[in-house]
Amino acid sequence: MPSTTMIYSLTNLYLQREYANDTERLLNNDGEQDDDMNTADRYDSDHHLIENTGGRRDITATEKITLRETIQLSAWFCILWFFANYCTNASLAYTTVGSSTILSSMSGLFTLGFGVLSKVEQFNWIKLLAVGVSFIGVVLVSWSDQLTTMATHDVHNKLVGDLLALAGAMFYGIYTVLLKLRIGEESRIDMPTFFGFVGLFNVVLLWPFFFILHWLGLEAFTLPYNSTLWLMITLNALIGTFLSDYLWLLAMLMTSPLIVTLGITLTVPLALIGDVILKHILPGVQYIVGACFVVTGFFAVNFGSLQDYNQESSSSSEEETHEMIPRNSFE
Repeated sequence: MPSTTMIYSLTNLYLQREYANDTERLLNNDGEQDDDMNTADRYDSDHHLIENTGGRRDITATEKITLRETIQLSAWFCILWFFANYCTNASLAYTTVGSSTILSSMSGLFTLGFGVLSKVEQFNWIKLLAVGVSFIGVVLVSWSDQLTTMATHDVHNKLVGDLLALAGAMFYGIYTVLLKLRIGEESRIDMPTFFGFVGLFNVVLLWPFFFILHWLGLEAFTLPYNSTLWLMITLNALIGTFLSDYLWLLAMLMTSPLIVTLGITLTVPLALIGDVILKHILPGVQYIVGACFVVTGFFAVNFGSLQDYNQESSSSSEEETHEMIPRNSFE
């Protein structure tokens, strides 16, 4: 009996040890499978991230940009922001509001062109056709200005105004694309803080140069001399700067820089109406046709962007459905 009891006890100990070893092996296998699944999920996530960033792998694509990095970005971009606004506003002194607005609307095309070169924006033939149509419209608008100024013997100033407006649009396109390249997603940065520091750097670094230009006699620095000018400056600061930039910022956070830039073209018909009503300027046929071409080109770009978005959404849905089918079949 004692020997039988001892053998029975040893047998139980052996079976318990084997059961513990089997349990440990099962747990290790499950852990390896979980690691493999996590690795596969990380691969899929990185694969989608690389596709969404045009082939560039960015491990900080979802991280929030720090305040220090925001200040550095503001310092880098304040120069382009200043030149974009300076060229656009300076063009109003040489050309009509309609021409300045239409040529400034070329910022969407510059944004598209620089975006395709930097792989921020996708290319399709609809967008290329829109670029050609808008270019024809710009040529017609510029030609209309030259024909009008030939009668007033002021061709050079009108051409300078058109070139300044076009330069402002180009600076805006560069600014937007570089901002997209550096930040990626708008949710990674506090836009009000960013633009606030852009304005601060413009005041601290650029505004003092007005005194130097005044001392050199290149540009006069004077305060408004009547109440009308004070009223116009105040309205421009509230509506033309604060309100418009605030709404533009909200729209960009809710959509994308390209879509918001395309929305600027809605000011084209309003500018033409303003020239007719306020300045009694009747645009010629070429001017009207050019404006229509520009608006048509921008609507085509908008349609192409929407088509790309729908294709990306459908592709993502198909990939998710394809990934879910094997998992459900095993369940």
